[in-house]
Amino acid sequence: MAELSTIGRPYAEALFRVASEDATSDAMTRWSSLVANMGAVASDPDMRRVLADPRVNADQVYGVFVGALGSEPPTTAQNFIRTLIDNDRLGVMPEIAAQFAALVDARQGSAEAHITSAFPMDDGEVADLVVALEKKFAIKLKAMVDVDPSLIGGVRVVVGDRVLDTSVRSRLDAMKTALTAA
Repeated sequence: MAELSTIGRPYAEALFRVASEDATSDAMTRWSSLVANMGAVASDPDMRRVLADPRVNADQVYGVFVGALGSEPPTTAQNFIRTLIDNDRLGVMPEIAAQFAALVDARQGSAEAHITSAFPMDDGEVADLVVALEKKFAIKLKAMVDVDPSLIGGVRVVVGDRVLDTSVRSRLDAMKTALTAA
């Protein structure tokens, strides 16, 4: 089966085009919120069970999904949801939402930086790191910080498809590879 990113990309791009063509001043914000909400609903374990149940027809899936959104989406979004359901792709919605968010970030000249640290970082340390990373990657970054003690020390940063790994764990792994290769 094709990777979720390959399947989700055309859908995300289509949604992004629709959001870009919306002439209202807060269109991208509204669409971003709606698409993120759709991704969250589609990733819910209960919704996944509904999607996997062969006894539930397309209209029922649509009703449950829209009901879980909390409010009636615009007509364009309703058509999009029905298209996903008809093509058995509603389960890809979390990936579509992630790619849509990346397209919005790219348009705004920013990106998410997933920072994994061996130890908890305070706000000042995160801010200092983000400033340095923005200079390195030449883009405005929004930090998402996690802690992983298995790194032993240092940080691992992922921005899009670029990785900067200065962790002790990666250095130890590199030394192990070099020593066993000789």
